[in-house]
Amino acid sequence: MMRLSLADWMTVGLAGRAEPVAQIIRQMVQDEDGQGPASIIGASGTQPPRAAALANGTISHALDYDDTHFAHIGHPSVAVLPAALATAEAEGVAGEAFLKAALIGVEASIRVGLWLGRSHYQAGFHQTATAGAFGATLASARLMGLDLVQTETALNLVATRASGLKSQFGAMGKPYNAGIAASNGVECAQLARLGMTAAPDGMGSAQGFGPTHHGALDIHPFDPDGIWHFDTISHKFHACCHGTHAALEALGQIVPQLKGDITQVKITTHPRWLSVCDIKSPRNGLEVKFSYAHTAAMALRGVSTAALNSFSDECAADPALVALAEKVIVTAAEDIAETASEVSVTTAAGYHDATYDLANRLSSSALRTKLMAKSQALLGAHLAADIWATCTSDAAPSQIGAHLRALS
Repeated sequence: MMRLSLADWMTVGLAGRAEPVAQIIRQMVQDEDGQGPASIIGASGTQPPRAAALANGTISHALDYDDTHFAHIGHPSVAVLPAALATAEAEGVAGEAFLKAALIGVEASIRVGLWLGRSHYQAGFHQTATAGAFGATLASARLMGLDLVQTETALNLVATRASGLKSQFGAMGKPYNAGIAASNGVECAQLARLGMTAAPDGMGSAQGFGPTHHGALDIHPFDPDGIWHFDTISHKFHACCHGTHAALEALGQIVPQLKGDITQVKITTHPRWLSVCDIKSPRNGLEVKFSYAHTAAMALRGVSTAALNSFSDECAADPALVALAEKVIVTAAEDIAETASEVSVTTAAGYHDATYDLANRLSSSALRTKLMAKSQALLGAHLAADIWATCTSDAAPSQIGAHLRALS
């Protein structure tokens, strides 16, 4: 699963290398003229690990097309993999060591996300950035060979650095949040190795990260239960907020049956998504990605929600889509799973409904096939084949970095 997510992360990172936020963050890092061994997506040279992690985290989340974890309520790979790769390149470690550190970091970020819980997310914090920073720190600490005391120090340091707000959704600040998490992880591990100290229990003490950031503080995710939470990661096949995907999949079942003009569309989802992806009247392509109504209108009119260029400012202003989106009613129900949506479409000729739950997992082979098809669609067959060959072997991090620089 880690190899699948690595290939997916490289795919969406390279596909998003020309996005405005990618160009801005890459330019800022390059203007600093730092010296280091770490690769940056779409840049020919190399940079210090902390700068590379900031850039790659931001760039790979630019399209919002990367993997997520519903229990964690965040995007694990974009926070952890940039930190792990930058550190691995700097430390000169082998491919398997890099993958193990990345897996530990991602698993930790999910468990921290579970520890923080819904209260943290509903208060307005973006767990990709907050929980993700702790995972990025552990991945970097592992690759640097930090001992127990140093690793504890790194975690206590990142407790005062982790940050990120949901208010940035629909803006460039959202992918920047992923970059912040990755950069914070590398920075705090480096500082701990150099001998910086930190207050103990920066996570759980009365004024620690959890209590001051509305954390639920449920310690059970850290029990040695033998369960790998990363194994239930969810990958994206629509280029928009993952909260809209169950509805889009349900609409995909209905569309072939439709006849006559649409008079009403009703989407019922879990309440927590209403604060995430229910922008009623998106003003630009970024906001379209967080709009149940507009993405539903796209699906019903045959506009591909898998294609990157579908989410444009022109799409947001398209009169036909806007008119159809106005017929979409979004409601919430507590008894619907957070991974599911119920959809009904009423036309002059009749009524159709469907339900879809993203928790109904694909087989490993089916998931691999869909992810490879996604890579081919975004990057072309030749580059996609190179990426998958690299990720399914024990390629060194330097080889992975070379792929990321290849299209500079």
